[in-house]
Amino acid sequence: MKKLTAQRITPSWTYHGEGPCWSAEWGGLAWVDMLAGDVMTFGPQDEPRRQDVGAVAACVRPRETGGQIIAVERGVVLTDHEGTFVREVTLWDTPDIRMNEGGVAPDGSFYVGSMAYDQAEGAATLYRVAPDLDWEPVLENVTISNGIAWSPDGTLAYYNDTPAHEIVVFDWSPEAGLQNRRSFVRPVVDDDAAAAATDPGEQYEPGGVTANPDGLTVDSEGAVWTALNGAGQVHRYLPDGTLDAVVSVGAKQVTACALGGEDLRTLYITTSRENLPADVQPTAGSLYSVRVAVPGQVTRAFAG
Repeated sequence: MKKLTAQRITPSWTYHGEGPCWSAEWGGLAWVDMLAGDVMTFGPQDEPRRQDVGAVAACVRPRETGGQIIAVERGVVLTDHEGTFVREVTLWDTPDIRMNEGGVAPDGSFYVGSMAYDQAEGAATLYRVAPDLDWEPVLENVTISNGIAWSPDGTLAYYNDTPAHEIVVFDWSPEAGLQNRRSFVRPVVDDDAAAAATDPGEQYEPGGVTANPDGLTVDSEGAVWTALNGAGQVHRYLPDGTLDAVVSVGAKQVTACALGGEDLRTLYITTSRENLPADVQPTAGSLYSVRVAVPGQVTRAFAG
């Protein structure tokens, strides 16, 4: 098993950094400051550009026609290549549920899930938004819908409902959608990596952190990278479920990861400082990165 250490590459620009996504369509990395409602990109002087999309910016992906599809508080918006809103679809009206993470399937549809603001068990749903913006629920009784990504051949979909403490895998096809749900792996926190993310003066007790799989991505070999929120780690699992690599991150609330860079071999990692006092984990909210051996997949674009 390989052990890697991620490097901090930005200041603490975000309160709740999430959803990194590399796309040539917008010239590099985008991510979100979710609860600020901002889509983040790097500016010409390596300062962040912020696009305010409302109360929540949960997930961002490219569109085949240019621009982006963005999951906002209660639905999705489409933008053109200049960032102008061109269409918005609301999926619900209740104010106690918000969007969370998502991803684009091999057929160009957008799978995106929700969560209750109070994290009520079973209150959330995973939706499929078709290229024509028709939508339907595809997985109900979810608590915190998080990362979803597909194998290189498009036949498997990996998914995290964070409080379940496991990564699940589905068979997937354009005709049948998600089928045959089963457990892929139940991550176990690496104590050495968790201790490395512990603040100076704070004592880490082995086995004291629960593995909370958050955002995930799948690389070109079909291995699954998943962020472990609360543990300061990202794990890589081979297609057979074997733990292949552990990345130590210098902030505990690791939220998501994506492979990018010109060769797709830079793992970008978002972190959060949600609910943290100002003097705790000063690097939380920063972006981290680490170079890896296997490239990622080219980011799929929404077909609408």
